[in-house]
Amino acid sequence: MMDAPSYFLISVSNRENLELCLKYRMAGFTNSINGFWTFLDIKEGDYISFLYGARVRNLYKVVRKVVYKNAENLPPWQPVKFKQSGKTYYFPFRLYLKQERILDEPMIRPEFAYVAENLLLRGGYRKTHFQADTVTFYNVSNMGESFKGEHMPLDIDADTFIPKIVFKRDKQKIPEKYHFHELILQALVRKKLQDVLDGIVEYFGLNHRAEEFEILGEKALPEGYVDIFIKLKHPVGENRYLLAEVKRGKAQNKDLKQLKIYLSEFKNEAVGGILIAKDFPKRKRSVERNILMIKYSFESLNPNEEYAYEDLLERLQLDVLSPR
Repeated sequence: MMDAPSYFLISVSNRENLELCLKYRMAGFTNSINGFWTFLDIKEGDYISFLYGARVRNLYKVVRKVVYKNAENLPPWQPVKFKQSGKTYYFPFRLYLKQERILDEPMIRPEFAYVAENLLLRGGYRKTHFQADTVTFYNVSNMGESFKGEHMPLDIDADTFIPKIVFKRDKQKIPEKYHFHELILQALVRKKLQDVLDGIVEYFGLNHRAEEFEILGEKALPEGYVDIFIKLKHPVGENRYLLAEVKRGKAQNKDLKQLKIYLSEFKNEAVGGILIAKDFPKRKRSVERNILMIKYSFESLNPNEEYAYEDLLERLQLDVLSPR
């Protein structure tokens, strides 16, 4: 069964870059780990809007994803140099877009409450992208007006490549090869959790089918932000939340404590937490009933080799650990 499309708001750093995004109907992400994470998190067939100056601009469908070689010399965006670090960032990761709707709406509208809360609690635009929920996507799909104009494609004559993920830090060569970062694991797990969602729903004794839930990216909370947020797509009367934390290595006591703090912020509507890690201390598998532990692994992985994201997604296995 084909995955349902997700909807993201893409944070744009300045007005000049925004105008270029709108003109060429293209989104670009830098060669930083956040840029790579955003590119991995959004798939072809998803929908996006641009976010700048607390306003949401237009609705687009992602029709193609491309990574360009030598992108520091490619239009339309100029490289960005940061004075403090001395680092220069450019935009190898590109999304080609098909405009669906014309809109220019303030974030203060109640229809954007889910994303606006994330922005408020994070203190601004620290993140490159924000995944919105199904209700927000439905609302945006009815805002503004349908787009009937002509597309102005940007002709880019450049070689492309598929970035790889490596498990040895000395093999990293950005943007061709990125070391296996926790953000990469988050993007993988968010897509793979659907495969074990039936078991998760059954474990927590929820009176809902797995397909009634949506698996969303980071959710800001007063005490921080949870890596993956699972909620009902169309709540009636009350909602049901599951909060998931993802750890690249072995889970620690502090990870469990942090997850408990997050759960306490939602009171009765957060029915449970999920801790996903490479391994767990054996004595911690018998913790409170409202915490489920899932062990991740990659089938036939050679840490000396390099892998495309789709290859890792195919190899990723999530094993629900039975409490003892």
